[in-house]
Amino acid sequence: MYSKSYANLLGLANGNFPSMEESVVVSSELDDDDDGDDRARSVKTGRLIIVTNQLPLKASREVDDKTGESSWKFTWDEGSLYRHIKDGLPEEMEVVYVGSIRAEVDPSEQDDVAQMLLERFKCVPAFIPESVLDKYYNGFCKQYLWPLFHYRLPFDGARFDRTCWEAYVAANKIFSQKVIEVINPDDDYVWIHDYHLMVVPTFLRRHFNRLRMGFFLHSPFPSSEIYRTLPVREEIMKALLNADLIGFHTFDYARHFLSCCSRMLGLEYESKRGYIGLEYYGRTIGIKIMPSGVHMGHMESVLKESRTQLKVRELEREFSGKIVLIGVDDLDTFKGVNLKVLAMESMLKCHDSLLGRAVLVQILNPARGNGRDVAEIKAEIRSSSERINRELGTQGYTPIIIIDKPLSLTEKAAYYTVSEAAVVTAVRDGMNLTPYEYVVCRNGVSGSGSDTSNSPRKSMLVVSEFVGCSPSLSGAIRVNPWDVDATAEAMYEAISVSDFEKQMRHEKHYKYVSSHDVAYWSRSFFQDLERTCVDHFRTRCWGIGLSFGFRVVALDPMFRKLSSDAIMDAYEGAESRAILLDYDGTVMPQSSIDKRPSAEVISIINRLCNDPKNTVFVVSGRGKEDLTKWFAPCEKLGIAAEHGYFMRWLANEEWQPHAQNASFGWMQMAEPVMRLYTESTDGSSIERKESALVWHFQNTDPTFGPAQAKEMLDHLENVLANEPVVVKSGQYIVEVKPQGVTKGSVAENIFASMLRNEKRADFVLCVGDDRSDEDMFVMIGDAIKADVIVNNKSVFACTVGQKPSRAEYYLDDTVEVINMLENLGEISGSGDSDS
Repeated sequence: MYSKSYANLLGLANGNFPSMEESVVVSSELDDDDDGDDRARSVKTGRLIIVTNQLPLKASREVDDKTGESSWKFTWDEGSLYRHIKDGLPEEMEVVYVGSIRAEVDPSEQDDVAQMLLERFKCVPAFIPESVLDKYYNGFCKQYLWPLFHYRLPFDGARFDRTCWEAYVAANKIFSQKVIEVINPDDDYVWIHDYHLMVVPTFLRRHFNRLRMGFFLHSPFPSSEIYRTLPVREEIMKALLNADLIGFHTFDYARHFLSCCSRMLGLEYESKRGYIGLEYYGRTIGIKIMPSGVHMGHMESVLKESRTQLKVRELEREFSGKIVLIGVDDLDTFKGVNLKVLAMESMLKCHDSLLGRAVLVQILNPARGNGRDVAEIKAEIRSSSERINRELGTQGYTPIIIIDKPLSLTEKAAYYTVSEAAVVTAVRDGMNLTPYEYVVCRNGVSGSGSDTSNSPRKSMLVVSEFVGCSPSLSGAIRVNPWDVDATAEAMYEAISVSDFEKQMRHEKHYKYVSSHDVAYWSRSFFQDLERTCVDHFRTRCWGIGLSFGFRVVALDPMFRKLSSDAIMDAYEGAESRAILLDYDGTVMPQSSIDKRPSAEVISIINRLCNDPKNTVFVVSGRGKEDLTKWFAPCEKLGIAAEHGYFMRWLANEEWQPHAQNASFGWMQMAEPVMRLYTESTDGSSIERKESALVWHFQNTDPTFGPAQAKEMLDHLENVLANEPVVVKSGQYIVEVKPQGVTKGSVAENIFASMLRNEKRADFVLCVGDDRSDEDMFVMIGDAIKADVIVNNKSVFACTVGQKPSRAEYYLDDTVEVINMLENLGEISGSGDSDS
């Protein structure tokens, strides 16, 4: 049985996606059925659950010679990256794998196979029905995500096939169910891998609010212009943001993801002490940039095998007197194999001294998918290589050798060992560990006929600038694979430089590859996951939202919703009350077009002001003219305008400025700077107040606007360095205002005045919704410490909306604020009638 909160997602596979505007609040506690809860807690704790599309296993059927019956045989796939993640983890940590099997298992055998894999390998298989598998993998993964993430629009004018998306969701749900079956959410970590499983985080987060969960993308992440063409772009982005740590191979991939967060969701990242974080509903989501590596022990053990050394000697005889360049690529459209073949042709034609000597050995790994593209690419490579071999080949010399069959790592290692240079010309690729494997093999030659263990090691790399490993290999010759002639010259340079330079470059690469292996990568990721999740069980969590709009709000444990009963009891028993209210977003919805207060709001405020025990203030960033006009009926209302630069206690009193005879000459210096940036930043505007200048950039380009704001902030600080003003950035604004003008100073002034008049506040209600209101919340704490207001349980600092705040309380929206004020007004009204 699964919990009700999890059951809410069961309709997703059928495409039942409610409106994103709808939201519900679910319990912060797990609402599992008892059976599921007991099952989770019966499992050993403190594990890492690795979720991958395919388990790191090899599957085969064996036939018993005596009985003739066949049975499944499974062995570890030592070449799988996921198999070696455990090498970087604490020794005592158990690893459990969840994923599918690279074989079709009959439904009647699935339970037995699952039991065997769990007992022998600690693997939990996810069996994907045939009705889902094709559209999940060959459809959404390979037809949409794979091309899109490699910068090719997958639609070609055709309509988006939503049934492929539904299959993707259904498959991800199956993977998540398998995790749920074995997880202990209080102790286990979950690490999800690659683009096949990008919505698994939402399924798991919906079930376990505090689950410690990471995700790593092993492919590129495209620029926002490309990614935003995906019809289900927001669903996937929001699903990924349910993870605690999101990993990428390079900064470019991470930068594109962050750009999508900014442009699509309005989220901005911060970098602190070398760590990148996204604030998302009170949770800090870490962004990890770390290229993966090879398993050094596995590679070295392969090199020591007698089969490898035998193959090396065989190849040395075959290519005696030849200069071998090696390419090892999957057969897909993004590997740029044909560009490499054409570059080889160009090199031989431009440097005819290499004719008869230079050979390109191109190994084609089997395609991971099927389709017209694979057949076309294969035919193109075959056609180009055959043409070049006819034109440039001679008796006993074939310039391009295509090996189009599966090779073991032993055979590949032998080819690496005899090659002078490795060439990678992918037009777009995730990590690509071929250069790493090549460097290790070139360093590990021993016992062959031509090398001794003491001979200098040398290697050269020609690497496309569009692959993930390129930034890590600083000694490689980087190329734009689309420039065939430049790639040809790079290949010539690689085999022509001095042996000393080859040795130096090899040493540099080997030092990096051997120290940044798969254990280093997994250790680094897991340590960052631990650090990111350190406060998980300290915070209070709520799950809100439907469908893929689901997210978890994490708040301080002292932060709680303001109870009507508690505040009404405190209000009724108080003798001297201070009520401070922000305007926009507090008593007036931000989305409202007409910003004038309603008759209901005026009536409530008047009722509160007419109570002689109350001191009521509206503290707003708006100008005094609007506030004077709007609140004209409220004769006993105090108003602080422009964040407190102007104050008045009653409607019949004059406005008091923050400072008498203040000079605003600095405006003549600041405004031209703001105009300069306004003219060059489409969508920005300047708001001129009596005491401040505000530059708004909410409607600008999500990347360019913040960049301009940061630049203008620095510019204004330099220009106004000797002026009595502060330059501050806020939510889509840059503001210049006189020093000392904050809403906090307004609160301090009010409390001090009440104390001087022997009316020390024994009840405080302060409500606001944005950053400027946080100054009031901080001042309330300071006033309690200074004994300016009574230190009791009748102090209510309250923010609007569930979000991180210095306030101890929250109300959900302006409707709740008005309802609360109305209840307090009724108490004051009944008191007046009683008297």
